[in-house]
Amino acid sequence: DDYITKPFEMKEVLARIEAVLRRTSGVAAEKKARRLVFDKLIIDMDAFELTVDGKKVDTPPKEMELLYYLASSPNRVYTRNQLLDEVWGFDYFGDSRTVDVHVKRLREKLEGVSDQWSLKTVWGVGYKFEVQQA
Repeated sequence: DDYITKPFEMKEVLARIEAVLRRTSGVAAEKKARRLVFDKLIIDMDAFELTVDGKKVDTPPKEMELLYYLASSPNRVYTRNQLLDEVWGFDYFGDSRTVDVHVKRLREKLEGVSDQWSLKTVWGVGYKFEVQQA
């Protein structure tokens, strides 16, 4: 809905792009809270804290991101490649088994805390954050 005549400066182009983006994205979009709670598990991505059974657990960034991603869609199965793309990014060129290692470490931290949820392996497919239906 705008045009610029030559010559123009890059600052002007950027300012107009930002103005269009503000108009099209809505007025002051509300920031979505990135906190998930499951029984005795709290995943708070804004504070980057994992709380298990009332205790804060030191968790590396990729483990936090992986757990949050899985828990954001309970009971949905993700393949290793989907997890690598979404958590590690499309430019990751390492071993796909890195997902297995991170899941193993997360299981060690979450083991025995609740029977309401768990990290499950779906053999031949991938992983899911399983939540028991009440």
